[in-house]
Amino acid sequence: EHLFFNCSKTLPLWWESMSWVNLITVMPQNHRDHFLQHGMKVVDGVRSKTWKCWWIALTWTIWHHRNKVVFQDTTFHGTKLLEDALFLLWSWIKAMDKDFTLHFNQWSSN
Repeated sequence: EHLFFNCSKTLPLWWESMSWVNLITVMPQNHRDHFLQHGMKVVDGVRSKTWKCWWIALTWTIWHHRNKVVFQDTTFHGTKLLEDALFLLWSWIKAMDKDFTLHFNQWSSN
């Protein structure tokens, strides 16, 4: 759990993403509560599937980048990790929603 939620390199990524939706909260210490926090109402009282998917995308990307650091001797880059997680989420939304037509650059800047 430390790697995903409490590590000094990954914790700022969670804080950054929470700032996107003006969410100020105490960060849960275990994965279950952390995930459930991402099921809360975040925008105009609407429960957001995208926000839940964001948790999965960021967690998966943290794991993927961690493996690159450990097994391929690459350097950790938080900005790159965040960009990769955003791209992963965008590709999932694009695949799940036939009416979703935003280009990645347009979507990720909003």
